[in-house]
Amino acid sequence: MNKCARIVKAEKAFTICNVKRKGPMKNVSVVGIDIAKRIFHLYGADSKGHKVMSKKVYRDEFLEAVAQLPKEAVVVMEACGGAHYWGRRFQGLGFEVRLIAPQFVKPYVKGNKTDMADAEAISEAALRPTMRYVRVKSITEQELQHLHRARELAIKSQTAEGNSIRGMLLEYGISLVQGKKGISEVSVQLEKYPERMSPVGRELIMRAVDRYKKSEEEVEWYDKKIEGIAKVHPVCKRLQTVPGIGPIISTALVAAVGDPSAFKNGRQFSAWLGIVPKQHSTGGKQKLLGISKRGDKYLRKQLIHGSRSLLYRAHLKTDTFSIWATNLKERRGWNRTTVAIANKTARICWSILRFENDYQSTRAARV
Repeated sequence: MNKCARIVKAEKAFTICNVKRKGPMKNVSVVGIDIAKRIFHLYGADSKGHKVMSKKVYRDEFLEAVAQLPKEAVVVMEACGGAHYWGRRFQGLGFEVRLIAPQFVKPYVKGNKTDMADAEAISEAALRPTMRYVRVKSITEQELQHLHRARELAIKSQTAEGNSIRGMLLEYGISLVQGKKGISEVSVQLEKYPERMSPVGRELIMRAVDRYKKSEEEVEWYDKKIEGIAKVHPVCKRLQTVPGIGPIISTALVAAVGDPSAFKNGRQFSAWLGIVPKQHSTGGKQKLLGISKRGDKYLRKQLIHGSRSLLYRAHLKTDTFSIWATNLKERRGWNRTTVAIANKTARICWSILRFENDYQSTRAARV
């Protein structure tokens, strides 16, 4: 079936649905959409959750099918690949768009997993009064996230190449020191032991070194790009006044958080990042475990790295924050203190994002 035939068939089915139900589209309150690459499923429900419409459309018919829905309906999708793009398109059509994290939709799926069941579960989850939503990101925020992901991929590629080079040289009895210093000495080691490998082995190792250097150049380019953005972005400039926050963390926070008012307080923000204790409580007895590790893994990792840099030099300072961190390290150990600093830093960052205020060291130290 060609494109024109599919469009005609979809319009005909849409018209027949309206005739049979005597205008059910007027009662649509929530439209749950299961998005995919080619085939999308729309499930409409009224304010009480009763089914009003259910239809399958192809990608080239999708936007037109949504445009025919009443503007009073709330369009809801899972926060997955392509959801932010479609969210911006639907907002341009005048719809209210909400995105739900997939883990909050899963409990509402009835029976086996199908596109219709997923769309129905999305609409049912959206009718819950306590449901939490993900804000639709702008193009700038998404591109900033892509920049961080590309940088992380380049770092992983560089690390993999470095480990591969060390592994190959160990087979020839050559051991390199850790880090970039060891890779920089590969040429010296090859000249020192020319009899241990053939020209083919030497060529393989040097090609791996070239790939390592190319990945290193990629990481440097991403770092300069992120630093340039952080210098001119007003929110990033305020965040960088917080100890342990630099261009990487500040831009990652701006790209990931978007709307800080979605969190009631700083603790909710820390819980979203997964740096608060996980609970297993029953019968009125509270049992706290390790950190939950929910939310954005990349952002949580960067915050903890920034906390480590603070803790390294805390014993050399006499301010309130450094004294607190040093005493906590003596009582609870290095790792717990690092996470505690990351937790405190995240709450301070939320306050700066939410209220658009400046960092105050004395006040922050007493949080």
